[in-house]
Amino acid sequence: MRTKASSSSLISVIESFVMGSVLVTAGFSVFDFEVGDCLHEPKKNSGNIARQVTLKCDMNYTDFSLQVAKIKNLPLPGTSSHYKMVPQIRIQELKARAGQNTNPKKAGVVALFYPDERQLTNLLLILRNTYPGVHSNQIGFPGGKAEKTDKDLLATALRETHEEVGVNPSDIQIIRSLSEIYIPPSNFEVRPYIGLYDKRQPFVKQEKEIEELVEVPLIDFMDDSKMTTQILSTSYAKNIEVPAFKLMGYTVWGATAMMLSEIKELFKQVL
Repeated sequence: MRTKASSSSLISVIESFVMGSVLVTAGFSVFDFEVGDCLHEPKKNSGNIARQVTLKCDMNYTDFSLQVAKIKNLPLPGTSSHYKMVPQIRIQELKARAGQNTNPKKAGVVALFYPDERQLTNLLLILRNTYPGVHSNQIGFPGGKAEKTDKDLLATALRETHEEVGVNPSDIQIIRSLSEIYIPPSNFEVRPYIGLYDKRQPFVKQEKEIEELVEVPLIDFMDDSKMTTQILSTSYAKNIEVPAFKLMGYTVWGATAMMLSEIKELFKQVL
């Protein structure tokens, strides 16, 4: 017998699958599962036993939007989460720079979460075009540099998101801001925001700046196996092992990975 779940909190069999593996749960019959099958999340201390499967939370967008609101009053992990995605030699440099007056340029970005056609939650990232600059052809969030006409950095983030991916600012529900991150190579200080976008209107990428829209399922983002290291040449070192996320075939590192790390730590407390 096979079962498909359609409720709020779901458990997906996504890795370590062995054909014919069995999930034995108290009060249920024996189920044979295939990759992608789901069932209700077992309650803690219920005595449920799972064998030969690794389980991950996969929530539909409606449930996600209700749960994620709980992060509003949580303390921000800040640098402790950022440094998880930074090589050790780089951490010392960043600590030494902390508090220095570099008169950085300001920027705002949005981590935008939205439902796909199955009403499952996705995160929107962008692949920037190749251009002369330190962030050329890198994965990032929609957003950009503050302009004098912007009221604040939230206005910057919403304006730039509209320009880059076509989402109207009035259609984005901002959940909260995150810790600012200073980026030494470009001398930018970036303020990220978490936003919800529940309209299924197609994104419209700005061809001049964006090569590709990268739509990441929440289940992949929250999967710890997607965190890795990769040998890269950066602005501060060549052929160095760098912590990174591996998402939709792309290596996400640097400031974007640091922001993702803080988001993930917050989500783990409420999802």
